[in-house]
Amino acid sequence: MRQSQPTMSALATHRSVVFSHINERIENDCHQRHAAADVTTKIAKIAVRCLYTELSLYPKPGLVSLIDNGSHTDMNATSFMRSLFTLRHYFKAITQAGYEQASFSQLKKLGIEAEQRMMLATKGINTHRGAIFSLGMLCATTGYLSAHNIAPTPDAIRQTLLEQWGTELSLHGQNSSHAPDNTSNGIRVAQRHGASGAREEIASGLPSVFDIALPALRSTFNAGRSMYEARIDTFFALMAYISDTNVYHRGGAEGALIVKEQAQSFMNAGGTAHPDWYHKALTCHQLFCAKRLSPGGAADLLAATCFVHEIHEICEHKICDGELV
Repeated sequence: MRQSQPTMSALATHRSVVFSHINERIENDCHQRHAAADVTTKIAKIAVRCLYTELSLYPKPGLVSLIDNGSHTDMNATSFMRSLFTLRHYFKAITQAGYEQASFSQLKKLGIEAEQRMMLATKGINTHRGAIFSLGMLCATTGYLSAHNIAPTPDAIRQTLLEQWGTELSLHGQNSSHAPDNTSNGIRVAQRHGASGAREEIASGLPSVFDIALPALRSTFNAGRSMYEARIDTFFALMAYISDTNVYHRGGAEGALIVKEQAQSFMNAGGTAHPDWYHKALTCHQLFCAKRLSPGGAADLLAATCFVHEIHEICEHKICDGELV
């Protein structure tokens, strides 16, 4: 029996339904892309803001600030601002890469390119090499969590960082110990003194941030003191805890011991709870400047701590279904 052909009206209806589904899919894809772009932009802005927070903190023993150049004659606040300007696109790109579940090799490539742009902007001065790695990986991790609608709590960030890229990060850290002599100062110092640099710190899941710095920051703030004071205490806690390759590079083992002893003495006296804490911190700053000591590794980790803390605050107060708003 001959089958009846579909009428023109039926064909038109079918086409209408098909095009409606296509348009709906396109609209959904566009919405998702815009949502992802919005999230990555916000995360990148937080990263840049945290680097500026670190720069502006004072007194920050031995380091460049908006007040003075610390123990440095090769860089100043302008150098850091130029570096920050170049890094804003990197933080957005690596957050987007994390959102898309990029491999570690892709993230590493973005970091290398960012470092090259930084060095060009600062005329060869290393202002943020450690931060490019640590903050970059935190941005990628936060992007990944956002893509999966997982609230970016400190525990989630730490766990995801290790689960997604832990193996590659470990290999990256191990490879540094076999690097040639023309590598970075941090790697050479790590080889000579057995100190751990940014690679080893991140490969371990940033224990200095999650186990030392965040508790210190929260302790001071929860005690009723200001966030400014909390950041000062956090910085001193980091100096007392880590083996900073930047310090070893400029001051050797003797300089590293001075930094740890001075930082621990400040904390033992109560940190910013001491009524004369500012003078104590300023005296420490002057001592480090005189001895050319520069705990830049602690500064990078302070910025990373500020990032995790701020992301967590957003998570607590401005989260809807795991999505940054």
